[in-house]
Amino acid sequence: MKYFKGSRKDNYLNDLIILTMYDTIDENKNEVSKLRRFDYSFLKDKAWDNEIVGYLSQIHELKGKQMLYLRQKPADATKLVEIAKIQSTESSNEIEGIRTTDTRLRQLMSEKTTPRTRDEKEIAGYRDALNTVHENFEYIPLTPNYILQLHKIMFSHTDSAFGGSFKNVQNYISATTADGRTYALFTPLAPYETPEAMRELCDAYNFAVGEGKVDPLLIIPCFIHDFLCIHPFIDGNGRMSRLLTTLLLYRCGYEVGKYISLEAKIARTKESYYDALEASQTGWHEGNDDPTAFIKYLLGTIIAAYRDFEERMELVASSPLDTVRNAVKTRIGKFTKAEIADLVTSMSATSVERHLRALCASGEIEKRGGGRSTYYIRKTI
Repeated sequence: MKYFKGSRKDNYLNDLIILTMYDTIDENKNEVSKLRRFDYSFLKDKAWDNEIVGYLSQIHELKGKQMLYLRQKPADATKLVEIAKIQSTESSNEIEGIRTTDTRLRQLMSEKTTPRTRDEKEIAGYRDALNTVHENFEYIPLTPNYILQLHKIMFSHTDSAFGGSFKNVQNYISATTADGRTYALFTPLAPYETPEAMRELCDAYNFAVGEGKVDPLLIIPCFIHDFLCIHPFIDGNGRMSRLLTTLLLYRCGYEVGKYISLEAKIARTKESYYDALEASQTGWHEGNDDPTAFIKYLLGTIIAAYRDFEERMELVASSPLDTVRNAVKTRIGKFTKAEIADLVTSMSATSVERHLRALCASGEIEKRGGGRSTYYIRKTI
């Protein structure tokens, strides 16, 4: 049982499967709402297990190490920024089944071309929204209006009428069984409830962070989980949740996503991502949900990003060849070109291959296999 995912059509259905359609102004608007309320004060008194306590401790330590690296090697860190933007844009859209070729992606990211297809228009919109977050996060407070503006930017290259507006029809989070049947796994809030819920959600987050009694690393996953349960937009909820994750982490001083793509980490572990969301949704409408599973998932993702940052900064050397050589030295047993390219993201795959050939020629590594089965091993010198 998984969230509906896969093709662009799948993504469209995920957000737009409409079982009941009605106007924004619901016929029950004058009745007392049973709207889910938001209050993060429970985090102050919650007893956290050793795993979460350990995660928080690790992130605080890794954040300090990152600051040291940034002071010592600012130019090297800058090399990672553009690569992270490309990976974030590609991965966040890929999770939703939105794709283009590697060549077109890089052209779109460098703004050397205009988008041709619907997918490319959405990729260009995510690029612009991510750039806005990267360059202006300290000036973007968490309010419904700013969230709507980011959503509008994300759809600015499309002809969608939904960009910058909350949903006006009921949406459903859908699941699919092994035999291909789909059904509504979770019913988000109704359209008429959404604006008020988003105001309360933002207020609850801002109050909790401003009060300073709970680590923001615990509040951020709770906010993102609640945002996804509200599912405030007809389309783009998943991508917006990842943009908001980056924004809130930046605003709280955790800028690892600037150098290592959090979206790429999520894309590689999306089964766990969906499982954590599903596990945290039970009892959400009644306020009896437990966000622990999603908190653990997001904290683990942040730790993985910090560790990647540290590893890649240690690999950076004075020459590209030495950088590849350092990456090779971290491998034990067989390794592939793709594994080395993942470590030295500042280089193209072609450059990595060229330097691997040089290391083969010098006798430092040996190439084995052929075609897609090609791999390398280190040689004892």
